[in-house]
Amino acid sequence: MADPSRRGDNRAAADNGNAPLELVILAPVILALIGLVIAAGRTSVAQSSVDAAARDAARQASISLSPTAARLAALASAKAALRADGLHCKPVVTLDLQPGFSTPLGQPAEVSASVSCQVPLSDLLVPGVPGSRRLIARFTSPLDPYRSREMLSQRRHASDGTIAL
Repeated sequence: MADPSRRGDNRAAADNGNAPLELVILAPVILALIGLVIAAGRTSVAQSSVDAAARDAARQASISLSPTAARLAALASAKAALRADGLHCKPVVTLDLQPGFSTPLGQPAEVSASVSCQVPLSDLLVPGVPGSRRLIARFTSPLDPYRSREMLSQRRHASDGTIAL
């Protein structure tokens, strides 16, 4: 009859080689999952930054007195907001100033800003994750109905070539 303590030793010896094999099989899967979690987190944080940049751009455009000043202020504030959040991309800022700046005083009006940004993901080296992702945010901000603003339809040219209101 076989010694029972001997049988336990055989089982232990049969399991000795499985741990390294399991590690070799599971390590790439675990690393890929970690990479996907990092990509999702990076995308989420970047989307929040783009949302904030669109909000800032719309707000800056809404407090400007002219469409030209609104465009400049919106672009500058969107770039500053993205830079402050550590997102290094070249934002594309699109403003919808019509009918906001052409609305007569005393009536409600609004301007909209859309910010899009290409976020790089290629440094993660995870199969199936694209090299970059375009994130877009849009925000609308009201104009003060009683604050004076330059209206394009009210511009008229003086005889000396200057623009008068």
